[in-house]
Order: sequence, then C-alpha cells, then structure tokens
Amino acid sequence: MPKEPTLKKILIIGSGPIIIGQAAEFDYSGTQGCLALKEEGYEVVLVNHNPATIMTDTTYADKVYCEPLTVPSLTKIIELEKPDGILANLGGQTALNLAVQLHEQGILDGHGVKLLGTSVPSIQKGEDREKFRDLMNELAHPVAESAIVEDLEGALAFAETVSYPVIVRPAYTLGGRGGGIAATEEEYRKLVGTGLKASPIHQLLVEKSIAGFKEIEYEVMRDSKGNCISVCNMENFDPVGVHTGDSIVVAPSQTLTDQEFHMLRTAALDIVDALEVIGGCNIQFALDPYSSQYYVIEVNPRVSRSSALASKATGYPIAKIAVKLAVGYTLNEIINPLTRTTFASFEPALDYVVVKFPRWPFDKFPEANRVLGTKMKATGEVMAIERSMEAAFHKAVQSLDISSQGLEFKGEVTDGELLQRIGVATDLRFFELLELMRRGYSVSELHEKTEIDSLFLGVLQHLVETESSLKNGNLDEHLYRQAKEQRFEDDKILALSGKSPELVASWKEDLKPVFKMVDTCAGEFEAVTNYVYSTYYGENEIEPLEGDKKVLIIGAGPIRIGQGVEFDYSAVKAIQRLKEHGYTTITVNNNPETVSTDYETADRLYFEPITKESILAIIAHESIDAVIVQFGGQTALNLARDLEEHGVELLGTSFDTIDHLEDRERFYDLLDQLDIPHVKGDICHSRSEAIQVAKTLTYPLLCRPSYVIGGKGMVKVETAGELKELLEEAEASYFPILIDEFKAGGEVEVDLVADGKKAYIPGVMEHIERAGVHSGDSMSIFPSESVPEHIVARIGEYADSLISALGYKGLMNIQFLLKDDELLMLEVNPRASRTIPIVSKIIGYPLVDMAIDLLADPSAELEAFDLPTVQDVNVKGVKYPVFSSHALPELDQTLGANMKSTGEGLCIGRTVEEALHKVFVTLHDEMEAGGTIFVDAKDSDLVKHGTSRTAGFESWVKSDGAALYYNDERSEEGKAKRIEALEAGITVITEPATLLAFIRSQGAGGAPIRLTEYKIKQGVNGV
Repeated sequence: MPKEPTLKKILIIGSGPIIIGQAAEFDYSGTQGCLALKEEGYEVVLVNHNPATIMTDTTYADKVYCEPLTVPSLTKIIELEKPDGILANLGGQTALNLAVQLHEQGILDGHGVKLLGTSVPSIQKGEDREKFRDLMNELAHPVAESAIVEDLEGALAFAETVSYPVIVRPAYTLGGRGGGIAATEEEYRKLVGTGLKASPIHQLLVEKSIAGFKEIEYEVMRDSKGNCISVCNMENFDPVGVHTGDSIVVAPSQTLTDQEFHMLRTAALDIVDALEVIGGCNIQFALDPYSSQYYVIEVNPRVSRSSALASKATGYPIAKIAVKLAVGYTLNEIINPLTRTTFASFEPALDYVVVKFPRWPFDKFPEANRVLGTKMKATGEVMAIERSMEAAFHKAVQSLDISSQGLEFKGEVTDGELLQRIGVATDLRFFELLELMRRGYSVSELHEKTEIDSLFLGVLQHLVETESSLKNGNLDEHLYRQAKEQRFEDDKILALSGKSPELVASWKEDLKPVFKMVDTCAGEFEAVTNYVYSTYYGENEIEPLEGDKKVLIIGAGPIRIGQGVEFDYSAVKAIQRLKEHGYTTITVNNNPETVSTDYETADRLYFEPITKESILAIIAHESIDAVIVQFGGQTALNLARDLEEHGVELLGTSFDTIDHLEDRERFYDLLDQLDIPHVKGDICHSRSEAIQVAKTLTYPLLCRPSYVIGGKGMVKVETAGELKELLEEAEASYFPILIDEFKAGGEVEVDLVADGKKAYIPGVMEHIERAGVHSGDSMSIFPSESVPEHIVARIGEYADSLISALGYKGLMNIQFLLKDDELLMLEVNPRASRTIPIVSKIIGYPLVDMAIDLLADPSAELEAFDLPTVQDVNVKGVKYPVFSSHALPELDQTLGANMKSTGEGLCIGRTVEEALHKVFVTLHDEMEAGGTIFVDAKDSDLVKHGTSRTAGFESWVKSDGAALYYNDERSEEGKAKRIEALEAGITVITEPATLLAFIRSQGAGGAPIRLTEYKIKQGVNGV
C-alpha cells in the first residue's frame, strides 16, 4: 500500500509545447499519470500549456492550468492550490529541471510540498555530468575519457589531451540540445559556446569520441524498497554517435551474446539502484563490438521517449506504474493489467521483434543539414511489430507516411557518391544502403564503411534479394509467400514483377495475414489483451470483437510538422464519445508516443502501417461497419478514395465531398457556384500551362498542390523569373498545382461543427501576423478582438452555404483572407484541424464530442444542442507557435506558406495583453535581468523598440545579455544574421506584428487561470 496516506492533492508538471527532443511521448506519460493518481483517489492538478494534448483535457485532471512552465508561474499555482505532493518525472526535461529549481529556491519546502518519486539529489546525480561521472567511477562502471568544463579554456585544455573528434554534452538539456560531435577545433569552439549557453547550470561534459561502438539501452523500473526490473532492452541500428532519437532502434537487442546482455543488464540495475531512482529510468551504454568493453553514456532518471517506446513494445505501462511507485507502492503490489494475474515485478518477455524508425522533417526542409549526430533532429517516430526483422523493418518504412511507401532510393547518384555518403549518418542512409546492395555491394563492404552491425545489414540484404527476385519476373506462389512474409504489399509486388492482379488473386485468397497479441509474457501466462499486430507467420490469436456497431478510427501516424499531437487528441476524444454511444471502437495507428496507441483507449488497438492494404485487412478481419477518417489528419483523409472504392462506409462524409474541398479545381468551381468570393487563380497540370496561367494573374503568386499538410510544397513567387525557376526544379509529382494571386490582408479562421445543413461556429480566431504566414506558424487570438460583427455573420453565411451544398457532417476548418470589408475564402479542411483542441478548451465545450453525437445519430441536428456563444467566454486565449531552432538552427526562421513550427502553446488571460504577457514571459524575465533587444529594420517605428544602441550586430550577438533579435529582411545578409542569432540561442522574430505583440504585452502580467473556471454548460443530445 502507499506509505504516504496523508497525500491528498498532487500537482503534475507537464512538458509544454512539442519541440524536437520532447514530443507526444510526454502527453502519453502525463495522461497515464493523471489516470493512475485518480484511480488511487488523489485530487490531481495539472500545469501544462500545450493545448494540443489530450492530457490537458479537463477530464483527465481535476484542475488544469494552461500556464507557462516557469518557476514564478508554478509558485503562484502552488500558493493557490496548496498541493501535498508534486510529480515531475512525467514531463520530460522541462518538468525535471523545474522541480530541481523549485527545490533549490526553497519553494517546495516553504509550502510543505513533497517531491514524489526520484529525489532531487538522485536527479542531480543523473543529470549533473560531474556528479554522474563521479558516481560511475565509484561504482566501477567505465565512462569514456572526459572532463567537466564550465568555460572555453577548460574545454580546449581537455581537447589538447585527446584527439578529435570530441563529443560535447551539456548538462540538464533534452534531445542533445547544444551538444554535438566536433571534428575540428573550429567546430569544437562553436559547440562549446552554444553548449554552455544551453545548459541551465552552464556545465559541459566533453569526452573522447567512442563513435562506432554499439549503442544499447535498458529501460529499468525501481521501487522505494530497491526492487529493480529491466522492462526492455533496445539496440540502436546506428552505432554510437547518432542520438538515439535519430537512430533506428530494435527491441529486444539482436546482436548481443547472452553474456553481453546480462553484463549490461546487471550494470543497469546496479546504476539505477545506486541513484535510488523511484519509477522509470533509461540507461544508455556503448559496447565495443570486438570485446566486452563497455562505457556508460548517460542516464535519464525519469520516463522518457524510450519509456514510451518500451511501453508500447512490451505492453508494460511504464508511466502508470512509475506513478504508483512514486506514491509508495512496490512492484510486487501492482498487478500487470494485461495478464491480470502476474505482478509488475515480472519482467516482460517478447515473442516478436519491434523496430522504431524516426520521422524527420527533411521532406519539408530539403535545405536543412541532414547529418545526424548527438543532437536530435527527428520530429517523431513510428513503430512496427513483427515476427521477423525483415518484416518489421519493412512495416516501419511503410508507416513513415513519406512520398515513397517502399524501399527504393530516388535520385541519379554514382556508386562513388553513395559510398562516400554512407560514411556519414543521415536520414537517407538506410535507403542508400539498400541501393548499394542493389548495385552489388556486399554486407562486409558496407559494414566497413558504416560500422553498422552485419546482422542488420544482412536483414536489408534479404529484402533486396526478394525485391530482385520479383523484378526478375519469377513470381510464383512460393515467392509470393516469401514477399508477403517480408511485408511487401500487393501493389508493390505487382509493380516490381510486372504481373497482373489476376495472377496473385488465388494466392492472396489462401494467404491472409493473421493477428497476434502483445501480452508482456510471450504467451507464458493467459492474458486479457486487446493489443494486436498482423503477420504472415503462425496462427491467428485474436477473434473479431463482438458488437453490433463496430467503427474503425484511423490515426494520424507519426508526429511531423503540420500534423502533430492535436490529431491524437481528436482521435482519443472521438473514441471515448463513440463508446458512450454504444459503439465498439477499433483504432489503427503506428505512433508509439501517443495516447491513441495506449491499449486502454479503444476496445481494440491495431499497431499497423496506415496503408490501404493494412486497413482493408483489419476491416475484413473485424467486419467493420464504418470507418472515420476525420480525426487522423491528412494521412487518414488521403485513404478515403481507396476505402470507398472497396465498399467501405465512411461515417459522416464521402470521398466526393472530400475531393470537392481538397482538389483545388473542384473547390474553386464550387465556390463560384455558391457565390463565395475567393482569390483569383487557376489549376495547372504542366509547366507550360502554369506559365500561361501566370500571364493572366498579378504577382506575387502562391503555388500550391492539393492534398498536402502543413503547407508542404506551397511557394510564394514574386516574379515570372522566380516562377520559371520553381517550375524547372519541380518534379512531375508536384503537378497539378493551383496558382493564386497572393493578396495582402489579415487572416481569420473558424473551427465548426456541421450537421449536414448548417454550422455551429463557437467564435472566430484572428491571426496576429499577416496573411501568407501559415496558420500553424501564426500567433492567433481567440475569441477575436477586432473582427466586425457583420464579417462574423458573413463567415457564418458562407459556412452554412458550403455545408448545405455538400451535406457535410462533422468537424471542419475554414480559413479566410480579410482586408477592410472584403472577405475571401482561402481554404477548407474537411476534418479535425490543428486548432480544434484550442477552441474546445477555451470555450469549455469539446467540439469532437458534438461532432460524434451528430455522426452517430443520423437524425441529430444542431438545434437540439445547448450551445455556448462567444459571449459566454470571459477570457482571451493566445495560441503561439514554437520552433525547434535549437535542433535545426541552420533553417531561416522567416515565415511563409510552408509551416515550420513543431508545436504550439496556449496562454489565457482576462485580456489579450495579459495572455500575450504569459506567451512572452521568458523574454520579459530576460529583459528584467538586463537583456537587450536588437531591432534590425528599416522601419523607424520598429527600430525605436530596440534596446541595443551602442553595439553593432556582430558584437551584440556575442554579448551575454542578447535576448531578442528582430530582422525581417528577405536577403542573404538578413538570413545569415538570423541564423547566427539562432545558433547563439537568441530568440528571433521575423514579423513586425509579432514584435509589436511582444511590446504590447509588457507590464500586463496576470494571475493563473484554470480551464475549469470558465467551463460552461454542456448540453448534449442523445447521450
């Protein structure tokens, strides 16, 4: 039983907006934590200003504060709520660092708040590089030759004693922030400078590189009595030198001997016990592939990205159990929820193999530096479960949702160029290895170039051999079975072999995928599980679920720019509401970071690629009645045509409706028919047609393809020369495109719920930045403060007209251009949008719930709902973008049609100024501490806001107080300055409206506001 029965109220610190290195995995762990505490009867208070997460839905915690994650903000909430305990091991590095600061400043002791779980001294031993190294020396666990430094001089002194390359690891940072591998003194000096600035305690570990060693991870659980188990061990595909978040990962480890496995497991348990961790802990080792020599790389004394992966790989709910350990339970007192007979002290066993594959943003940013090192660059990841490594690798690639669903490599590259490329890790290296194998290079040759283990390379070789056999035209039943076992999809088999579908029809009928359970015990104990994966090996283990109304909710896949955790929020809310309507809910997704892939969310979870073949197999096995594609972002929406062609009912919509809104030509035709104004433009199917169309339009122009997310492929061109250059570089797949006139003005948008006849619009969201800045990169005010009532009414009229014409039901997002009294419809998204959770949380009414009520009941109409109006909302919310410039500082942060932000935050105030002050609170704190602003602009009204008067840019950017740099010049010089400022860790603003919003917010601080304080009546029909 818990040993602290006096605890009644517990405060959980979240991780804040999604950035590279700290993403949706903390929504999953935080949500599990909230549920675990409520299960034990505690009152739960949550602080997190990420509006996109299901964690910040008011059903998970008793009180939710959408407030900045700063010490002053948390102190105010502690004073207000008077919690008995605080949990900081579920919110990533952000929460952990805040807990240490609250402890060091005496705030926890001063208010009688107990830090639950791992203690501050233990956290410091794991996070402080010097204390950790001293502990490892004390325990006789080897670490690489290293030094702890706090200045450049000390770093250079260490470098003189070892040869380059040297690894730089800042203390108390996430995702390798500020660190890296330096091959030269020039690189080293730069890394040391940025690393010292990135570390909250200005401390670095500089160490001799052991790049090339195997990298092995252990996910460990420990309770307060010292009981330890290894939940999962994982092996990185890439050798040491690539951040584990950027490496392909295999679980369980595949290349270790039994002796090596137990040697590292023993070391992991020893280290966790010495640190006195309570809960989950991740430990990374480097192992010499030619001996038993190992080194301890680092420890995360909290749940982490790897914890989410280990949880989904094994079925063992690490975060939930970590929370129960934090309040006093021991491992042998907690029942494993999958078996319901074994205890949490029983180590999971796997009878399958898992492959995690990172999802990088380089398809959106081809100009970015693709080289992978110790600083993480991936925005998300996918996971695949299979019975063989070949199949698991293949399913993982299919899950990435990239333009190529196969293993092929694009581009005309010589052998010599490819061989040179694979010597450096990039996001393309996996595909380059496959291409070199196609060209006849052996496993041993490629191992010598990359130091990737020969076993992994051999797996890739097997895939290439099967691909080659298919290309040779020797397709027979045996080869077909082999290809299916390795997870080649039918469309790919036919394309490679050049055969017709009729040839494989009978084989396909006799060879269907079977479905296996994830049960944590490899079948050793009877399990009650609804967590499933498909394979072509063995017998089926899962019978279809019972139920008269079975609905499949398609998830959004990996987190990427333009499609983030907000779609998981919508999917989870939809699943929960469908259950209330009596539906049997089945979901498919492949993202190990999310709540939708928690086996407790839907009635059954299929962990599978989101592809036509995969989805149809699930539909056939379960006899699904209907499928919902509205909640899985563009990924799910793009499957609508294929599903409908196979006779699948799409609940609430049809492909024709979606196509009317997504296909630009049909969309503009529809608007013309409905007399809804839009910008002037035309669809173009070729380069020559685009050039002719452009002659009838006025520059600047906006070129954009259909069916994309996050503004991918959208480009603004100023002249005919720029257009010609763009079209010459564009691939054939870029067409057809729409070319529009680009008009100046402001942008507003609405999220609405439609019943097939008209819309419910809870309010208008007003963008702070100009039109032309992608909505995901713009700051926005909701409800709007300056949109006239007659414009709001016109927006409603246009929405009703569109919905009535299409008979559309469910959620929809519409974006408009507003200039003076002119209102033009820009875009319609026939699905849940990025801003659905924001609007829902501000008005206190879940729009997803209402949409499901309408979709579930064909006769339901909006009139039956007790709906809030904008007058019922007594606060203002400001949504703001968050850019992961720490991971990709080489990207120019100028804003445009192509979305760049990785996440968003939400701050709430009684006034817009109050909300804005919370948005910029960190900058305000820096200014109060003597920080300076450099406004590099020609506009004198903007220049007057700069506080740097004596220094030029080059001296200012190197100064200690440099806090904010403004530059909006679209020139190479302006770009170079912005990038230099970003690399120095300085906040950069590129839009005048954003700078003015910051100025407006000065001196407007406000008290913390609970989401539940202004939650209004929720009258719902039919439930």
